[in-house]
Amino acid sequence: MTESFHRSGEYENPHEGQQQAPVNPEWPPPPAYAPAHAPQPKKRNRGPVALIAAVAIVAAAIGGGTAYGIQELTGSDTVASSSTSTTVVPSSQKGTVAGVAKAVSPSIVEISAESNAGSSTGSGVIITSDGEIVTNNHVVSGASQIKVTTSDGKSYTAKVVGTDSKKDLALIKLENASGLKAATLGDSAGVQVGDQVVAIGSPEGLSGTVTSGIISALDRDVTVPTEEDQGRQQSQQGDGWPFEYGGRQFNGDTGDDTTTYKALQTDASLNPGNSGGALIDMNGNIIGINSAMYSPAGSASSSSDAGSVGLGFAIPINTVKADLAKLRAGSTD
Repeated sequence: MTESFHRSGEYENPHEGQQQAPVNPEWPPPPAYAPAHAPQPKKRNRGPVALIAAVAIVAAAIGGGTAYGIQELTGSDTVASSSTSTTVVPSSQKGTVAGVAKAVSPSIVEISAESNAGSSTGSGVIITSDGEIVTNNHVVSGASQIKVTTSDGKSYTAKVVGTDSKKDLALIKLENASGLKAATLGDSAGVQVGDQVVAIGSPEGLSGTVTSGIISALDRDVTVPTEEDQGRQQSQQGDGWPFEYGGRQFNGDTGDDTTTYKALQTDASLNPGNSGGALIDMNGNIIGINSAMYSPAGSASSSSDAGSVGLGFAIPINTVKADLAKLRAGSTD
């Protein structure tokens, strides 16, 4: 804005010193010349001040509550998403694991799926207030019954909306749910090796478990089975979801029907049951969906080798966002 504003009744006359025709014939004409010492009207330099105030208001809206505001104004099926780093954690707890856990835990659920091949337990991330949940395909694929438990202990039944076995992603929807706290989906393109992260899920059915670590590598080619029976059989043996990396297979045999995706690698402790849960940055944004982890608990090694060894993988959240429309349309790939 380059215009200046003046008080009511203050004007600058560009034709001072020139004869002008009267606007209304009944009015007397203006004087032929201005008085020699007529005081000049004072200009109020409000333009820059108004501009600065407007910029400050817009910046505050973008930095703080844009994603939430869009979701509330446009309806419950709008995903709270940020292309930058929206701060979800209160400023007093910013950068702390406790702050992230408190802010995001209400958006993470435990998923129990039953099928003819057996049962599985996993996790999921609420992305809309009426109960849309993102999880791994291998957690719910082929399930005849799905039960979801939220962080406050409420239980819901859920239906599969869409699946994408090639990306190991699924979208499910809770029945008769409202007023849930949706997570904010961040931007995984900005993630760097060494960034601190928090993982929340339900390892071994221990819902709401929080662990922390760093991003230990980017763009890992992780291969997982696309057949749900293969994964469920391995889960029953206690080895977790099988995957292949660097020519080696972990947690059992991945089988013949597999898919490979680029993953974020983390040393945050992940165990069977974390699948489908959230990998979160220190501002509280979801940057990945935990999908594969090495857990030697069912191996022939000694019991001292059991548990997480700090080798976990997550599907980047940008992959999820790019696939969301397809999942909502009912894809069964």
